[in-house]
Amino acid sequence: MFKCIYNPFSYPLSLHFKAPLMTIEALRPVASAGGSLGESEPPAYVAPAMTKENLDYADLAIIDLSKANTPAGRAELAVELCDAMKTKGFFYAINHGYTQEQTNQMFSISQLAFDGVSDEEKVQYEGTSPTVYEGYKPKQTWHIDHGVRDQIEHYNINRHVERVPQPQALRPFVPLMEAFAKHNFFNILHPVLRLLAIGLELPEDTLIKDHDWDGEGFTTIRFMKYHPRSTDEEEKTKNVWLKGHTDFGSITILWSQPVAGLQILSPDGKWRWVRHMENAVVINAGDALEFLCGGYYPPTRHRVIQPPSDQANIPRYGLFFFVMPNDNVKLIPHEESPVLQKQGVHRLCDPKDAPRMEDWRKERTKSYGKVELKMGKEKGVEEEIVSGVIVKHYN
Repeated sequence: MFKCIYNPFSYPLSLHFKAPLMTIEALRPVASAGGSLGESEPPAYVAPAMTKENLDYADLAIIDLSKANTPAGRAELAVELCDAMKTKGFFYAINHGYTQEQTNQMFSISQLAFDGVSDEEKVQYEGTSPTVYEGYKPKQTWHIDHGVRDQIEHYNINRHVERVPQPQALRPFVPLMEAFAKHNFFNILHPVLRLLAIGLELPEDTLIKDHDWDGEGFTTIRFMKYHPRSTDEEEKTKNVWLKGHTDFGSITILWSQPVAGLQILSPDGKWRWVRHMENAVVINAGDALEFLCGGYYPPTRHRVIQPPSDQANIPRYGLFFFVMPNDNVKLIPHEESPVLQKQGVHRLCDPKDAPRMEDWRKERTKSYGKVELKMGKEKGVEEEIVSGVIVKHYN
């Protein structure tokens, strides 16, 4: 554990890295946040070719966030977005304010986090606490099936990027990462939370108040790399790279990338692929939103499987923004919603036993892929108990 000098946007939290002592000023490049970095531009991002296989794609709504700038636009979008969230759980968001060039920059930085950092340095920045979502997660952390462990690397960065040192290769791009976090939070998350609140006939800022930029919590950027697996591993797991699950936060923002693999469990019980859409984000609900909204927006069941044959040997890089309510938020429904009062409130537990977000994220993080699951009543569904709540894993 180490200490660092915090910037004005940061706040004190326990850190769980093995990195050396370093000040923020030592990391700061000569550039303005979100601007051009000149010689510090990341390497050019070359996107892999999309698959040519005829896949069974999910039919997902496309939400134009540029319409969310006016009350009339939000009223129109709320109907579309809330229906998508209730029925499919996933939707695309376009016109979110980032150009294709900016998106490519972030994918390049995501690749650099894995391919430009040595294994030895990754160990220095590896997350050491089982309950803190920060730092590198090495491959083979989680058990998938039949003795096979995952081949997935993560690098998780708290939304206050400058609060801890970054690996050497990423240091020139701290301003870009900080700008990326703020863009996701204020320009994508906030409009979505307003629309979801409108759908519940609540004041527009109701859910925003549960997600305070300056509050303590672990809303994070995640860079991700799925490494291709052996034939033996594919056979033992039936090509499943990450079992069907729900995210434990409130909203997940996934920046669309061309290597297929993500699937959602459709209402008819079939797994369908999520199609790549250039410079779009894919948004889904998680457990915390189900808690807060009384089950009105159910969490999305999704998984990752081996890419199609023409992409099977290509590493799959991911760029995410995982959103969680602030740690002190008690996960109880907003029962003041007129919609919930009419349709009824679905509670995951008794309100007096409801966990705070901090408790929920810690317990979910600590148990995921590390505890023995038991078969549930539903076919192909395994279960575990977390903070007194049944958590299901779909396969």
